[in-house]
Amino acid sequence: MSHPDLFDLKGKIALVTGASRGIGEAVARTLAAHGAHVIVSSRKADGCQPVCAAITGAGGSAEVMPCHIGEMEQIEAIFRAIEEKHGRLDILVNNAAANPYFGPIVETDLAAFQKTVDINIRGYFFMSARGARLMARGGGGAIVNVASINGEIPGMFQGIYSITKAAVISMTKAFAKECAPTQVRVNALLPGATDTRFAAALVKNPAILQVALQHIPQGRVAQPDEMAGAVLYLVSPAASYTTGACLAVDGGYLVA
Repeated sequence: MSHPDLFDLKGKIALVTGASRGIGEAVARTLAAHGAHVIVSSRKADGCQPVCAAITGAGGSAEVMPCHIGEMEQIEAIFRAIEEKHGRLDILVNNAAANPYFGPIVETDLAAFQKTVDINIRGYFFMSARGARLMARGGGGAIVNVASINGEIPGMFQGIYSITKAAVISMTKAFAKECAPTQVRVNALLPGATDTRFAAALVKNPAILQVALQHIPQGRVAQPDEMAGAVLYLVSPAASYTTGACLAVDGGYLVA
């Protein structure tokens, strides 16, 4: 007896932000490997081209559409472009984020505060709002917000970043509750320490890393690919009754 493939994304249009490297790249490659047409997005188109080329070279389907989610006009522009070209959107992964300041919370300057809020809260909010509206017109879809374990337990010297990620967790639940009647599911991924350029202040500093590893039961940091399976689940038919969930992929950090 044949069983339906619960992770089949054939025919789905997926937008992944911050997809030029790290977790975003891993997610883009994984969604494409399962049949989705992936719109590879980040601030600069040239950073996305190698990821797009790798996907198409492996037999997948992808294109590049740059978008700086800290700029409202660019958010409007990318959704206009998607609607004109594809007429729909099935999957949105909000992964692009900012973490410009690492230091004492009381010394956070206004520029770092504003940049972190503009991208991590305002950017995610309006990407989700615009995405959910387009998905609803097409009969539904799935949004995944990449939050952080820091949204549950603030990271030392990562104050404003942690605050914005707590907002993303709350935002995920608020969107999930209101968008469910339109068949738009909204969930969050909470990555733990992951070996990316974005997390270099943590993973590339031996002293900080040694302390961090003491709080991770699995005793190591994750590779970006280890985040992609959780996102695949959340956007796939396998998660058809899952909305408002915040899935920690953290080596056990939050239960330690």
